Amino acid sequence: MDGTDLKAAREPEDLARLFNERANAGDVDGLVALYEPGAVVAVGEVVATGQAEIRAFYADLLARRSTFPAVDAPPALRNGPVALTFARLPNGNVSVEAARQQADGTWLWFIDQLKLKPLAPSKA
Repeated sequence: MDGTDLKAAREPEDLARLFNERANAGDVDGLVALYEPGAVVAVGEVVATGQAEIRAFYADLLARRSTFPAVDAPPALRNGPVALTFARLPNGNVSVEAARQQADGTWLWFIDQLKLKPLAPSKA
């Protein structure tokens, strides 16, 4: 896939499903297409701002990981053209994203933060 002619998110809840499909297909451009041009993605200590940095982040991530499990994504919390989306990953990490409705009625993320679950202290 090359990110062109992709299904668009018609509802904010579509974004997590589309993310999972595109990540599992290895479609970096498709993942980037889920974000507004000036979006910010924060994962742990890594912060990627804008589509070029987001593309580099996902290219690196997909090069290291081959599959992405389905996530538990409850309904979005909406306030007009803005919505918070959430996803709980099987490993306990939680992702919270802010999405905005675009002029054509579709939805894109503009902030995406994955909160990494702290590692349990090692037993010495």
